[in-house]
Amino acid sequence: MTAIKFKRLPGNDLPLPCYETPGAAGMDLRAFLPEGPVIFEHGSLLIIPTGFCVELPQDTEMQIRPRSGMALKHGFIIPNSPGTVDEDYRGEVKIGLYYLGKDPFAISHGDRIAQAVIADVRRFPTVEVEELSDTKRGSGGFGSTGAA
Repeated sequence: MTAIKFKRLPGNDLPLPCYETPGAAGMDLRAFLPEGPVIFEHGSLLIIPTGFCVELPQDTEMQIRPRSGMALKHGFIIPNSPGTVDEDYRGEVKIGLYYLGKDPFAISHGDRIAQAVIADVRRFPTVEVEELSDTKRGSGGFGSTGAA
């Protein structure tokens, strides 16, 4: 089995990202905030460090997704969700959090703030063509296939 390699940054006392249950699809990522909590106000968009750099196996990506509890109970979204960490990135994994809640909310050191799902990546060559094949949908855009 190929491993995901995490490099701990100086001062990081957090546990390695891990799967909280045997059936979990995503690893929990925690806030690395040793200087103290960060307070989110309605409409805040902040980048929260995790304290880890990562080396992914070849032909994979790390998808950064919201945790359902953070999203549904507290009003946090990840604006570029799912965020992508490419296999050749070696910097610190950071999480962009946008706060939709009304009351100020604190994120503290060690709080679980997002989840990481490892996914396979396929790469294809690109070609320029004069025409594309026809389909029933054609060039119909948003909502063109009917009501939800």
